[in-house]
Amino acid sequence: MYFKHIKCGQLALGSIHYCLCALFLLLCTACVKESEFLRLDLEENGGLELPEGFEAIAVVNGLEGNARHLAVRDNGDIYVKLRLPDEKGGNAVLRDRNGDGIADKIKVFGKYPIHGKYGTGMRIHQDYLYFSSQTTVYRQKLRPGKMLPEEKMEVVLQDDLGKALREHIAKPIAFDDAGHFYIPFGAPSNACQEPKRTPLAPGQDPCPQLENFAGVWRFDLDKLDQRQADGVRVASGIRSLVGLTWNPVDKELYAVIHGRDDLLRLFPDRYSPWQSALLPSEEFVRITQGSNYGWPYCYYDQMSQQKVLSPEYGGDGEIIGRCSTYNKPLIGFPGHWAPNDILFYQGDQFPARYKNGAFIAFHGSTNRTPYPQSGYFVGFVPFEGGEPVGTWEVFADGFARVDTIINVTDAVFRPMGLAEGPDGSLYISDTEKGAIWRVSYTGSREDFGEADLAQMVANKERLHIRTPDVARDRLEQPAEGRGALTYKTFCATCHQSNGKGDGTRFPPLDGAEWVLGDKTRLIQLTLQGIAEPIEVKGQTYTGVMPQHAFLSDVEIADVLTFIRSNFGNDASAITSEEVASVRKVLTEATSTD
Repeated sequence: MYFKHIKCGQLALGSIHYCLCALFLLLCTACVKESEFLRLDLEENGGLELPEGFEAIAVVNGLEGNARHLAVRDNGDIYVKLRLPDEKGGNAVLRDRNGDGIADKIKVFGKYPIHGKYGTGMRIHQDYLYFSSQTTVYRQKLRPGKMLPEEKMEVVLQDDLGKALREHIAKPIAFDDAGHFYIPFGAPSNACQEPKRTPLAPGQDPCPQLENFAGVWRFDLDKLDQRQADGVRVASGIRSLVGLTWNPVDKELYAVIHGRDDLLRLFPDRYSPWQSALLPSEEFVRITQGSNYGWPYCYYDQMSQQKVLSPEYGGDGEIIGRCSTYNKPLIGFPGHWAPNDILFYQGDQFPARYKNGAFIAFHGSTNRTPYPQSGYFVGFVPFEGGEPVGTWEVFADGFARVDTIINVTDAVFRPMGLAEGPDGSLYISDTEKGAIWRVSYTGSREDFGEADLAQMVANKERLHIRTPDVARDRLEQPAEGRGALTYKTFCATCHQSNGKGDGTRFPPLDGAEWVLGDKTRLIQLTLQGIAEPIEVKGQTYTGVMPQHAFLSDVEIADVLTFIRSNFGNDASAITSEEVASVRKVLTEATSTD
C-alpha cells in the first residue's frame, strides 16, 4: 500500500498497543515531534486550526513520495504530483470509495524522466491531466470512470534552455479560456551576479538572463512538443514563480512571486539581520501583457510599499531610482514565506466572503536566521470587483505544530498545493509527509462574520507569522570561534543551524560522506560550488551551491573544520595550507583552460 506505516514511538498501530498509542498521540504533543508518522484522522480537524464553522479531515495521513501540487476531478478523484518520485511513477491518484472522506484506494502512475524534485504542475483541463517535471510538461487523457488516465503520455512543452538543474526551474501551469496555457521560466540566479551569490559582487547590467528567463510565456493549447521559442512572452522581471492561476471572473492571469535571497550574506555593509529576514517581499501579482516586475534590478519592500534598487545595482534599501518604472504587486507579503500555490475560490459551499477570493499556500521560509523561520500556513485575500480588499488573512494554521521554528526541519508539515473539489471543499497538500486535507464549511453561511475569524486574527500574532521584534525575537547566540561565525554567515541559510539541511534541496552535513571523507574533494566543492545533483547519505539533492572562493584560505579552513567537528561529526581539522594548495591547483587548471 502507499499509505506510510503509522507509528507511535516504536509501537506500530494495529498491535495490542493500538488504543493506548492512539490516546497518547491525542494527548501528548511531544509525540508529534518524536513519532515518525502521525494519525491525522485521530485528531480534530486533522490537526489544523480554521475559522469557526470550518472542519478539516485527513484524506490521507501520508503518501510515499510526499506531495507537491494536486488537482481534483469532477468525480472526486485526487491527482497528486509526487515530490519524491520513484520507479513506480511520479504521480498518484486517490479515491474515496465509501464516501467517508478518506482515500481508501491509491495508485501510483506516470513513469517519465524526473529531472530532479521540482516537478510542480498538476492540473486538469478539458479532460486531460497536465503535470510537469523540471524540464517537461506532459498530459494524459482522462478516461470516464477510471482512476488512471490513458497510458499514452504526450509532451506538451520541453524546456530546451540548457541544463535541467538550475535555480528556479519549477513549471506550474495555468490555462485561460481562449485556448492557451502559461508557463514560467524562472531566473537561473539570485540577482544576476557573476559569479553567482558572491558578496559585494555587482549585478550584470543589462542582465543577459532576461532574454530567455525571468518571465512567463503563453503557448497554444492545441500544439504538442513545443519549445520556448514557440510561445509568446507575456511578462518579465520575475525571479521565481511556483504558484500560477487563471482567474475566471476577470479573465486575468495571477501569480505569487518568490523574492530574492541573501541581502545580509551578500551585502552585510547595507543590511541588518532583521532586514534580511523580512525582505524582500513575496509578491502577489496580476500578470498582463507587458508586465515587468523589475528583477534583478529592483525588489519590493512591503514595509515601505516601494520598489527599491537592489544592492547589486547600487541600492541601499532606500534608493528607488529606475524602480519607479516597474509594476508593483497587488499585495506584498513578508519575505521568504515561499508562496507555492494560489487558488481563486469559485464554489458556493464556503461563506460569501470567500467567493472569488484567493487562497495562497505559504510553504514557509528556510533562510530567516538569526530570526525564527516564518510562514507555514494557508492565507486568504478577499476580492471585490476584481480587486483585493483589506489585507491578507490567516485561513489554515497548525501545519508546523511548533511556533518557534528555528530550522526548517522543525516543521512537521508544510502546505504546498491547493485544489477545489466539485462540492466546493478546499484540498491542501503537504510536502513533508505527503498528507492531504479536505476543508469543508458546516456552519451557517448567512451568519458567518468577523467573530468567526477571531481565532485566526489572533494567530497573526504567533511568532511564525508576525513581524519579529528586532531584539527580543533574535535567536542567535554569540558565535564561538571564527568557523562558527563563518558558518552562520554563509552556510546556515541552506544547511540550517543544526546542519540537517532542508530535506530536499540542500543536504545534511551530519554524518555526510562529503564532509567526513576526502579533504581535497570537500575543499574543492567549497571553492568551486556545484551545479549538478549530489548524493548524500543515499539521497539525491538538487539545490545549487554557489562558489565560496571569495573567502580566504583561513576562513575556509576554519569553517570546514567547524563542520567536520560539529553536528555529531568527529573528523580531523583542515588547515589553511591545505586550502591554499587546492586553490592553487584549481587556479592553474582554469588558466590552462
